[in-house]
Amino acid sequence: MVQTPVKQTNQELAILAVDLIRQAGCEYGDIRVCHYRKQSLSARDRSLSRLSDNVSSGFGVRVLLDGAWGFVASHRLTPEEITRVVNLAIETAKGSRLTQQNPIKLVPVEAYKDKYITPIQIDPFEVPIQEKAELLLNINDKFLSYGEQGIKKAYSFLSFGKEDKIFASTVGSVIEQTIYRSFPGMGCTAIANGDAKSRNYERPPLNTGYEHIDPADLLGNIERVAHEAVEKAYAPELTSGGKTTLILKPSNLFLTIHESVGHPTELDRVYGYEANFAGTSFATTDRLHKLQYAAPWVNLVADRTQPQGRSTMAYDDEGVPAQRWHIVKDGILNDYLTDRETAYRLGRGSSNGSAYADSWSSTPMVRIPNLGLEPGKPDDSHTATLEEMIADTEDGILIDGIGSYSIDQQRRNFQFGGDAFWQVKNGKVTKMLKNITYHSMTTDFWNSIDALGGESELVQCGTNMCGKGEPMQIAQMTHACVPVRVRDIHVGRAS
Repeated sequence: MVQTPVKQTNQELAILAVDLIRQAGCEYGDIRVCHYRKQSLSARDRSLSRLSDNVSSGFGVRVLLDGAWGFVASHRLTPEEITRVVNLAIETAKGSRLTQQNPIKLVPVEAYKDKYITPIQIDPFEVPIQEKAELLLNINDKFLSYGEQGIKKAYSFLSFGKEDKIFASTVGSVIEQTIYRSFPGMGCTAIANGDAKSRNYERPPLNTGYEHIDPADLLGNIERVAHEAVEKAYAPELTSGGKTTLILKPSNLFLTIHESVGHPTELDRVYGYEANFAGTSFATTDRLHKLQYAAPWVNLVADRTQPQGRSTMAYDDEGVPAQRWHIVKDGILNDYLTDRETAYRLGRGSSNGSAYADSWSSTPMVRIPNLGLEPGKPDDSHTATLEEMIADTEDGILIDGIGSYSIDQQRRNFQFGGDAFWQVKNGKVTKMLKNITYHSMTTDFWNSIDALGGESELVQCGTNMCGKGEPMQIAQMTHACVPVRVRDIHVGRAS
């Protein structure tokens, strides 16, 4: 009687790979067996313009042999393919060693056997497509009902993701993680006064279930967004540039955190291992614990344990536990974002768990985790509500949402726009403005903050589209922050 071969589980295949790597005498090796599902819906005006529901499965093997990396990936989840890929990764490491000047060394990590699942209330993939599509079309229909006022275009979207990952290493770790992601947004375009202006509203991308979509919140913001789009079309531009006071909402500030604090403190960028997408970094290691990055009352914290954070998980893609640590503490550059390799070069005893790969076919690299601005401390003279900041400002600009941006090759000099601008005069918001950018040097900007919102005004803004590397990988992270007031910042008209 012919017996049907027993199909091995993904965990058994992962353990097989680790055993083969050990038998080959490698210093270290790991495997990630991954399954991804991504679902996106978007609507334009009264039509569903996009519907995609994609899955991708495979595994990637890394080996460290004689101080050199070898990485190979495949979509075929069979014992035979595991064996072939491990052998090819070993041969790749041997080839890499021929041109490598200094051997790679890693900080140690403990062995973990664990499981983690993003806490959710509603599985987004169990909600019918029809229900999701009807929500988007309903949003757009309500936007277009303001056609007489000038609203001529409407758009909305829903985006969901699920990552199932098994990580196993020669250290002895076997870790299973399931990550859920949800992200809704909408907007409209007004055509009036010889101009066309858009206004957007997004609930931030978070690691949570369908409960984050909150149709009541989306529908409840339509009237405001539509009216502001029309007002924006009629708004005047700045009559002249120069220095002024800015009051930045979290919806704008998060991108400034991302570009001027997150990327400059990726340690692979600091060391010059990575220079794609805006270069290296001015925040070199000789400035650690010395550089006055920000005002003394400013603290910026990396936190992969943050509830619902877009980068939140129990372990990074090297099996390092999620952690929380200060990047800027009391205004001083305090630490970097590391993986096991860069942590060793820095002289650390461990990594802070910032390694991430966006696919089974990608090798892990240093990525920004959740990185946020701590709220102002109670009873501190620099802590103020948004209303108090406005009331205490004689002449300034209030900015909401993100727009265009640019930053130089060392992350020193930047320019940011926004989605909406209001003039502040004598302690009051007076009128809307348009086509404004602000620009500064990174450390000048962060040292010019004179007021921070308190804990009650903390908002978990973030991004689902951070590109890095060649070939490019996409990572996602939250930048929780509060409103801030920044003095003496250059502004000008956007071209």
